[in-house]
Amino acid sequence: MICRKSVARRIAVALSVIAGLVCASSSSSSVFADSASNEAAFGNSLMPLVRTYCLDCHDEGSELSLADDQSAADLAANRGVWMRALSQVRLGSMPPEDADPMDAATRSRMETLIDDLATAVDCVQNPNAGKVALRRLNRAEYRNTIRDLTDVDYTLADGFPGDDVGYGFDNIGDVLSLPPVLIERYMDAAETIAGQAIYTPPPGEIYEVEKSPSALIGAEKQGGGGDRVVIASNGTVSLQSDLPFGGNYTLTITASGDQGGPDPCKMKVECGRTEKIIDVPNSDAKDFDVSMRVGRGKRMFDISFINDYFKDGEDRNLHIHHVRLRGEERREMFIDPDKLPASHKRIVYVTPDDNVSADQASAAVLGRVASRAFRRPATKDEVSRLVQLAAQVRSDGGNYEEGLQVALQAILVSPHFLFKVEQYRQPDASGKMPPISDYELATRISYFLWSSMPDDELLLMAHRGQIRDRQKLMVKIARMMKDPRSNRFVENFAGQWLQLRNLDTVDPDTRLFRTFDDDVRELMRRETLTFFAGVMRGNLPVPTLLDADFTYLNEPLAKFYGIHGVKGDEFRRVSLAGTPRGGLLTHASILTVTSNPTRTSPVKRGKWILDNLLNMPPPPAPPNIPELEKSRLVGTLRERMEQHRSNPACAACHNMMDPLGFAMENFDAVGQWRTRDGRDEINASGKLPDGTEFNGVGDLRNLLSTQRREQFVRCVAEKMLIYALGRGTEYYDKCAIDKIMDDISRRDYKFAYLLVAIIESEPFQKQGHRE
Repeated sequence: MICRKSVARRIAVALSVIAGLVCASSSSSSVFADSASNEAAFGNSLMPLVRTYCLDCHDEGSELSLADDQSAADLAANRGVWMRALSQVRLGSMPPEDADPMDAATRSRMETLIDDLATAVDCVQNPNAGKVALRRLNRAEYRNTIRDLTDVDYTLADGFPGDDVGYGFDNIGDVLSLPPVLIERYMDAAETIAGQAIYTPPPGEIYEVEKSPSALIGAEKQGGGGDRVVIASNGTVSLQSDLPFGGNYTLTITASGDQGGPDPCKMKVECGRTEKIIDVPNSDAKDFDVSMRVGRGKRMFDISFINDYFKDGEDRNLHIHHVRLRGEERREMFIDPDKLPASHKRIVYVTPDDNVSADQASAAVLGRVASRAFRRPATKDEVSRLVQLAAQVRSDGGNYEEGLQVALQAILVSPHFLFKVEQYRQPDASGKMPPISDYELATRISYFLWSSMPDDELLLMAHRGQIRDRQKLMVKIARMMKDPRSNRFVENFAGQWLQLRNLDTVDPDTRLFRTFDDDVRELMRRETLTFFAGVMRGNLPVPTLLDADFTYLNEPLAKFYGIHGVKGDEFRRVSLAGTPRGGLLTHASILTVTSNPTRTSPVKRGKWILDNLLNMPPPPAPPNIPELEKSRLVGTLRERMEQHRSNPACAACHNMMDPLGFAMENFDAVGQWRTRDGRDEINASGKLPDGTEFNGVGDLRNLLSTQRREQFVRCVAEKMLIYALGRGTEYYDKCAIDKIMDDISRRDYKFAYLLVAIIESEPFQKQGHRE
């Protein structure tokens, strides 16, 4: 017989999170209301059980000591150790088999006591909504937001750094860092996106002509010579040119003046209806620019001296040193407004005209786009700075649209765009945190369900203070679920929760599984995502994900499954009646990502169920344990696994994982049905540590969807809450999860009510603090 203490010490490293299929206490468990009740429960109820069943191995000095804590307060402060112990009690691996047996009622009582004391929090008087770190948009959110804001589908370049993953998801604030290389990529992307979103005509033809003074018409009538024409009395010289296009031209005249009398020398420039009088007060040559809009064809530009003066030796004269005419054809004059890209028409909805200045038009355009980009009304100061930036571009020679492009770039690299910014709030007099703003709530909802910015309707609800009106919110969420943008929630939440992204990296041996190829790989993924979307949009009970008697197939995937009567490439709902399939456990995508290249893996499949369906992820394997293929075990896969479990360091986890995985053995490593593994007949029976027996995936599916129904839904709810909040859950989130479960249990666990319950939860509606 193996010593109980030595066994416990060897497996103590595995006591982090694994838990058994014994249903965890949830909304029905009580949370002790005050410290006196906690201390009484600790001393009078829990410790007698601990002394009876635990302290023989877990006394002082052991790897997992339960004897160090002398009060409920000590236990709460040391909750990590007690939650590890609780996981083993739920698993059924503690007390070990050679110890005095613990009956089911005692085990349940011990679970409840440890859980309530370790997670003790007053959900009414002292709730904590938890603190979410400032969250950067991840890659998917960034691309979606750009598309919804500008109508530009920007494909992130290979140089964009990938997003780290925390708690199983890539939208967790704590791991979304902002390295310097990403800042550079954002700046490059902003320039590209702004250039695609706002159309600016390509440069047109440039016309330029320069004339020396002597080449001007009428110069021969004036004085001077060489490098200048001197108009000594009122007179005119002219530049004549045959203009190839109409547009804006600039006439640059290099001039100086001999000053006399009280007024400066004056020069008049005329062309058609354009007339401008210029003071030339300097004796040194200086350039004077005259801009005008001129039609194509032969045009005469007259330069006149208009205020001659000669008296008492003072002589006022005008000197013309050089003349240059320059014009650039503006292509926008020939652009059909109906042919402008949708992004341009959506953003640039105001243009300057006789009644609206460029600054006024810029303020209207930039105020709207900034408010949508920042997911709340842009401040006057923010809009003013953007308008000034656009004006600076125009003053440097750019046109109206080019100014808007540069201002849009500034918006796209603003922290208010790149981050989901939430204002810090002080607690009220009672210490409770106020709700986040309506605009911040709209942002949380949209990134939860659409992985993108709020649409105009959601922002309008925030503006009108209607976003917390439950009836209006339910109607809006129903519309959001049916909107194509909810496919992003399906892909980003379900794709990560179910680990479908791993399909890209699995590599089944096609010499053994000849019907598998990359096309089938993609069809597998599509089936599972379409199935999840069907349950969501049909507002079916969440357990339908486990026990559905239907799936979504097209002809190639149905043929892969051996299901007849499905024709065509389009996916459609298909009944699974009369087949061994049903629910997620029989999807080829799940079965493939939980297999090895050459064979199935009951361990991976059992671990996947514990982690993703029951929220009880097993700890890493102990060190120095060889892989099954590298060990010297013999026999069938089941026999080798049983030998592997004989190692006490492995048994605690494998006694739970292996039976779950063996129930799925009738499906090979790419999810096709089989009755034999080579020459060996499949044995799909299993027995859990608590004595529950089953045979095959049908029994396992029934077990999970009936006896463990609430545990599965609670797992989905907690995973979805993590995804919605962008942070991991803490012990104090038990209050919120209990409330969510209570709300949806009264509505048959229907999907829409789960989404609403998460959105209405305390952590989603508020910012709390970290403990």
